[in-house]
Amino acid sequence: MSQWTIIWRKELLELARSYKLLWLPLVFLLLGVSQPIMTYFLPDILANAGNLPEGTVIEMPKPQGGEVLAQTLQQYGMIGSLIVALGFMGAVSGERSSGAASMILVKPVSRAAYLLAKWTAMLALVWGSLAVGYLGAWYYTSLLIGEVDAIRAIQALLVFALWLSVIGTLTIAASVWLRSGAAAAFSALGLALLLSLTASFLPRALAWSPGQLPGLASGFLLESMPEAAGMIIAAGAVLTAAVLYAAVWRMRRMELP
Repeated sequence: MSQWTIIWRKELLELARSYKLLWLPLVFLLLGVSQPIMTYFLPDILANAGNLPEGTVIEMPKPQGGEVLAQTLQQYGMIGSLIVALGFMGAVSGERSSGAASMILVKPVSRAAYLLAKWTAMLALVWGSLAVGYLGAWYYTSLLIGEVDAIRAIQALLVFALWLSVIGTLTIAASVWLRSGAAAAFSALGLALLLSLTASFLPRALAWSPGQLPGLASGFLLESMPEAAGMIIAAGAVLTAAVLYAAVWRMRRMELP
């Protein structure tokens, strides 16, 4: 059995023992199903709200199914990104502080295999959690609001999964470079926010920026995709690979206590 496989199984066991395999999918599922349900009952909630004049009639246009799923992705873009960063901020720094990393790496174990096992375990959990929550949102959207084109919905899911992969990779890389888990989460979220803000303020100059990934995912659902869709996806993949390479490079040169 390869080193990577052994460490990967160990990572999955730790995710199970820390209940991340349970609470991360549950949080994504709750966020996902709450959006279509809230959208469907929002007129009734507003109509029964207090302090409204008697006879007030609230009329709201019924949204399309794609709009509701796009709003769900916006929820994942804010809260989901925070959850991913908090969930994996101590992936390496935590084991360095506890001495677990030294116990593992003092043996003939490749540091690249050690880090890649953590990275792939993170991807498996994040992608699985996103898929569970997104499918729940898709089901309730189709049930309460209206049908969503399956191809566009899947394309949006894959693009947004890439964006969460960028955030997760930044978090693990920051956990390698920094000793504090909180600092790693703050750094990863700060870099992700910087990517998003620069892409928003300079949409033409940075039309290819990975910070455009959340907007591209929503664009598939709203049928308003930018022309540089392929470049945005390629840039996201390249950034993920570059950050991961930098983390492996640092890991190989890091001195453990």
